[in-house]
Amino acid sequence: MAYAVTWLFFGAIWWLIAYCRGDLDHLEDQTWTPCVNNVNGFVSAFLFSIETETTIGYGYRVITDQCPEGTVLLLLQAILGSMVNAFMVGCMFVKISQPNKRAETLVFSKHAVISLRDDKLCLMFRVGDLRSSHIVGANIRAKLIKSKQTQEGEFIPLDQTDMSVGFETGDDRLFLVSPLVISHEIDSRSPFWDVSQAQLEKDDFEIVVILEGMVEATGMTCQARSSYLVEEVMWGHRFSPMMSLAEGFFDVDYGAFHHSFEVATPTCSARELSLAAARHEAHLYWSISSQLDEQKPCQELAGQNLIGNSTVNSSANGKKEVGLGVGGGATDKEEPAGGGGERNGSVATDQSEA
Repeated sequence: MAYAVTWLFFGAIWWLIAYCRGDLDHLEDQTWTPCVNNVNGFVSAFLFSIETETTIGYGYRVITDQCPEGTVLLLLQAILGSMVNAFMVGCMFVKISQPNKRAETLVFSKHAVISLRDDKLCLMFRVGDLRSSHIVGANIRAKLIKSKQTQEGEFIPLDQTDMSVGFETGDDRLFLVSPLVISHEIDSRSPFWDVSQAQLEKDDFEIVVILEGMVEATGMTCQARSSYLVEEVMWGHRFSPMMSLAEGFFDVDYGAFHHSFEVATPTCSARELSLAAARHEAHLYWSISSQLDEQKPCQELAGQNLIGNSTVNSSANGKKEVGLGVGGGATDKEEPAGGGGERNGSVATDQSEA
């Protein structure tokens, strides 16, 4: 269409020049010098425009030196024709090089789900590749787009927050030989750390997921994107299994790609769930300690008696003995050494002093 429009446009101008100069009225006059030889109508002017812009040059129609306006038009058409050629070649190259059709075969689940995985709340969605040729170096990213107000009062209408889908562990690099469930663990670094089921239903956000990779056949980079709004995030659901083993091969049922089912999931936030788990572990720890304490009193009482006996009965060779009774009273008695009342001039100790 671009080529046809330019050819018709300049053809009309060439015909208009011939008509205004009177070349069409002196077709049989051999003494008349026209602007373009052998131009006798619009069709011949259109053909001359094609020859000029495409540099074909059959030699039958040629511009003369008696037409300055034709010379200026020839320069403009030559320059504009080169620009049109460059533009069209660029558009065709870009159209061919971008594998848009390949990106259309990368599918995402219609809904995202939140449920427990390994006793931790996780936000999950499913991705799959409908073609048998694999995407090389596929990696996935997720961003939460939500309005935000800073502590200083600044309002950010479309704040973007990264959601970890395995960047630290390398799980964000995918091998899409079969559909995969991408999991975002809701931990203390997650933007959903304090979000419960009731808060989720009242919130307003959008989760954008981006899958990038290279086409195996051409080596070109393709990108597929999808997003999940609040009403497309289902709390307490899990994706249905798609793969089944049949005759030694795994059969993938893409009919269940978007299916999910309800599972038992706490409605509290991940923070509250973590605190409850910590309290439960602490309760078990103190329960074990209390059970051990119940077995200690007898040993401790026995140990106290042994200690009392060892300290009280430590007198030897006529030294004094101090006995502590169970009631807390104190007794004092002096034992003579060798049958005497005093030993080495020592004086008996009073009961009150004891």
